[in-house]
Amino acid sequence: MTINADPQELAKFGELAHRWWDPESDFKPLHQINPLRLGWIQQLCPLAGKRVVDVGCGGGILSDSMARAGAQVLGIDLSTKPLRVAELHAMEAGTEGVEYREVAVEDLAAEQPAGFDVVTCMEMLEHVPDPASVVRACATLVKPGGWVFLSTLNRNAKSFLLAIVGAEYVLKMLPKGTHEYARFLKPSELAQFCRDAGLELQSSRGLGYNPLTQRYSIGSDTGVNYLLACRRAP
Repeated sequence: MTINADPQELAKFGELAHRWWDPESDFKPLHQINPLRLGWIQQLCPLAGKRVVDVGCGGGILSDSMARAGAQVLGIDLSTKPLRVAELHAMEAGTEGVEYREVAVEDLAAEQPAGFDVVTCMEMLEHVPDPASVVRACATLVKPGGWVFLSTLNRNAKSFLLAIVGAEYVLKMLPKGTHEYARFLKPSELAQFCRDAGLELQSSRGLGYNPLTQRYSIGSDTGVNYLLACRRAP
């Protein structure tokens, strides 16, 4: 079986792993948007007491915060170094209720179908060769009635200008080459993947950035970064 991952993408994030928890590093945007993402998830599905899997967890920024919100969290990724960083951070910060595993989401889905109340997969679909396969695996992992939260980048001229030209080359908020435009997904495409996998779309939001105030906000504009919330039919 071929693993649904791009070795270059894994290596890229592996190289930066030691900087994952530095809020002023290449991962500053993730630290800034994390409270917004967490708040949105909590609004729709309070996490306390829930069993959660965070797919493509990287260094564990979202995993850690969901565990602190009272969930039992399993963070999974295929990049070894970020996972070690995530484990180390959980140990140093004394975060309870979070563990990490190096496993493909498709393999975990085969191992623990309907094993989780909540599945999150944030900023990861634009880094894999077959995003539809990831969505199917997320749908398999969640219990009937459970929630799947996804976020990625829209594919249009605006997102090319803002997410690649602006963020990587002009404002230098992200390392050059972080994103590949051809892998961005239109919300209609991702929504179709979700429907095909038996998930029902509940909510969509956009994540905006104001370069003047240097602040992110959640709103209705899904033109660049966007979030989808789905439920598996009960």
